[in-house]
Amino acid sequence: MKIEQFNDKGLAHYSYAILSESDKAVVLIDPGRNPQPYYDFAAAHGAQIVAVIETHPHADFVSSHLEIAQTTGANIYVSKLLGAEYDYIPFDEGDSISLGDFTLRALNTPGHSPDSISIVLNANGKDYAVFTGDTLFIGDVGRPDLRENVGNITAQREELARKMYHTLREKLMKLDDDVLVYPAHGAGSLCGKALSGANYSTIGAEKMSNYALRPMSEEEFIKELIADQPFVPKYFGFDVVMNKKGAPAYQTSINNVPRLNPIRSAEDVAQLDRNVIIIDARPQVEFRKGHLRNSINLMNGGKFETWLGSIINPNEPYYLAAGDEATLNELIAKAAKIGYEPFIKGAFVIQGYAELTSPEIDLEAFRRQPSDYAIVDIRNWSEIKTKKIFDNSIAIPLPELRERIGDIPKGKPIVVHCAGGYRSAAGASIIANALEKEGITVYDLSEAINTFAN
Repeated sequence: MKIEQFNDKGLAHYSYAILSESDKAVVLIDPGRNPQPYYDFAAAHGAQIVAVIETHPHADFVSSHLEIAQTTGANIYVSKLLGAEYDYIPFDEGDSISLGDFTLRALNTPGHSPDSISIVLNANGKDYAVFTGDTLFIGDVGRPDLRENVGNITAQREELARKMYHTLREKLMKLDDDVLVYPAHGAGSLCGKALSGANYSTIGAEKMSNYALRPMSEEEFIKELIADQPFVPKYFGFDVVMNKKGAPAYQTSINNVPRLNPIRSAEDVAQLDRNVIIIDARPQVEFRKGHLRNSINLMNGGKFETWLGSIINPNEPYYLAAGDEATLNELIAKAAKIGYEPFIKGAFVIQGYAELTSPEIDLEAFRRQPSDYAIVDIRNWSEIKTKKIFDNSIAIPLPELRERIGDIPKGKPIVVHCAGGYRSAAGASIIANALEKEGITVYDLSEAINTFAN
């Protein structure tokens, strides 16, 4: 038996392949959108993928379970509570899969979602590991507030938090202390609020260190779990629905993204619908020197896909722009991880043509008299609650910014800041787009925020 963990760092997502060496068979758990790494693993071991298990319909990424099943003939196993719209074998408490020298058995573990399951791996007659999906993380548990309006079964956050309390204490904590814990996410995921950077643990270690597993009353647990959860990106509900249906084939869908001519002149711009937002993923320095109208400077980085799905609404068309073809291909692949590739109206490279530039702030003037500016703090509510950097700032987190432009005072130049500069590039460009015709100057404080925050 061999367990392989796959780590998608951009989404802090862990998926798994379990190999039966005697049967030359592989079982996958919670695969990401691109199926190729799992095909490569199976091929490297001369094995066949025979089963794909989904712990729940994921909100933060699109799974390739349906494509893998259609390509390999593997069976899909999910809880009957999920209401899957594809062919599947029900996998709920009492159900199991046996291969070679191990057995996988299902536990219904509601809490993050009503239809969540965990999978216990028993090898040679002893429980060896548990794949907990978004139920039990390392140092945390899954948030209970993502299924209030979406999915086959909806549930209020208080109801799911209550179920989580019992799931942890009556199901997972009953496993032996030496059972390995393999979650679906690590630090950086928005599916919880305090995930550890570790990629696995044990039941015993979590009993000792995980706040959610310490002794407390049910009501205390509910109150603590619900408090201070991170924001919910716009795409989360969309992905739950897509995973319930099953996503289209990854490479085919990527190949269907329209590729436009490089933008080198005003004539090239004529191919664009100017009412459609452009996601310009070039570095901030390049964007400031020159960009197209109606552009948002969402730089290519470790969390690009999360912020893309936090700014752009599901089914909203957008253009995707980069400085070179290789980066453009990378961005399309990232968009596909959250199911946003069909909304790309066109993907193109920007080569030396611009319509607008971004102004540089006079830091000394701002430092002397910050009250002369309308300061917009676009950090998350949890960050703002912890420490406000400017007394006279208005708080509008980046995921809310496009909808709340009207809340920004218009009588002064506007200064936008986040915690380090990445988000403020996007935020400043969003505001500048909205207010361009009003002649209001919008500055991005960028990395200079560090000289004020400290």
